[in-house]
Amino acid sequence: MSVELFIARRYLKAKRKEGFISLITFLSVAGVMVGVMALVVVIAVMNGAETEFRRRILGLEPHILVMNYNGAFENYDAVLQEIPNHPRIRDASPILFAQAILRTRHAMSGAMVRGIVPDNSASLIQGFDTPALKDALSVQKNTGNLPGIILGKELARSVGAVSGDTIILMSTRSVISPMGQIPAMKQFVVQGTFSSGMSEYDGMLAYVHLDQAQSLTGDRDKISAIGIWVDDVFKVKEIRKNALGNLEQHPFYVRDWMEINQSLFSALKLEKTAMFIILTLIILVAAFNIASALIMLVMEKTKDIAVLKAMGASNRMIRKIFIIKGLVIGMIGTLLGTLSGIGICVLLKRYDFIRLPQAYPFSTLPVQLDPLDVLVISVSAVIICFISTLYPSWKASNMDPLEAIRYG
Repeated sequence: MSVELFIARRYLKAKRKEGFISLITFLSVAGVMVGVMALVVVIAVMNGAETEFRRRILGLEPHILVMNYNGAFENYDAVLQEIPNHPRIRDASPILFAQAILRTRHAMSGAMVRGIVPDNSASLIQGFDTPALKDALSVQKNTGNLPGIILGKELARSVGAVSGDTIILMSTRSVISPMGQIPAMKQFVVQGTFSSGMSEYDGMLAYVHLDQAQSLTGDRDKISAIGIWVDDVFKVKEIRKNALGNLEQHPFYVRDWMEINQSLFSALKLEKTAMFIILTLIILVAAFNIASALIMLVMEKTKDIAVLKAMGASNRMIRKIFIIKGLVIGMIGTLLGTLSGIGICVLLKRYDFIRLPQAYPFSTLPVQLDPLDVLVISVSAVIICFISTLYPSWKASNMDPLEAIRYG
């Protein structure tokens, strides 16, 4: 064991007359521990929220959309053929977006209708596998040859529709009748509901077969976009650039899920950064306690420092003694805080201690521990603690041994 480490360890074991310094040391350890623990838990919750939002959005949205500046477009088969057989592209499917009014016997509500191809595995809706989706959106012979429709759970609840009910979709397109122009209407039978956990989707989306959506809007052989699904959602921009560069030409343009939901994920990232900065202040306060404890220790150990210097101890050696003591305090607090934070995260993930109100898209706190975040938090805490030791150690190393012995 080095001399510096030996002396620093002795100073950590305060004598009875140094009890106040020992109390400040304990409070410093506790402060660092609480700050690191809070940071680990909060950042894990923010990561969990971001992951949960991403999972729910990508459960209903394509990873990439190929759209036309003119709106709905024809000859989409030719566009589909232009999409290369790239190993990262999992699937591609045509989609038609349409606004409509949904009417039941009980109520009316606006809806965003999506016409999809149920034969395509990429067009799955949460809770429906490919065979079930194909059956649900097909023409139902047992209900008067009416096509099927799948509603968002909140949308179905708002209009009082349940499985088996007949509903009417009224398009914004008008048709000429003996009574003049009336909205184009089409009957559907409800074949089920889906729940994404996000009210923005569950309260407005309705899925029908692409052919039925084209019939409702009058846009025969037209679609609004081509949805593309990739195998790695985090490399979507790279895939878009390498595989779909030839499609980004007028009149077509390409948008990926990161671009479409940029405001949401930017806000989550900003919140995560803000929470990191705010909670780091707790560690900073604890670092001030470490500095205070070291300054008081320097004042208490004035004679010891003078004797060490008289015996030939260098300024560097004196600095190392107090830096080691401060770092030990900081590292103990960081270790305890990290372990406590990880333990709390494991408990929150396994047991539903905290239930969230219905205003949130998830019922319990989402938690996802990222080893890199834990490492950054731990290293940041140790660095802050190290910085707090610089002034007291410098003060101790610059002490004049003669003056210390004379007035000590």
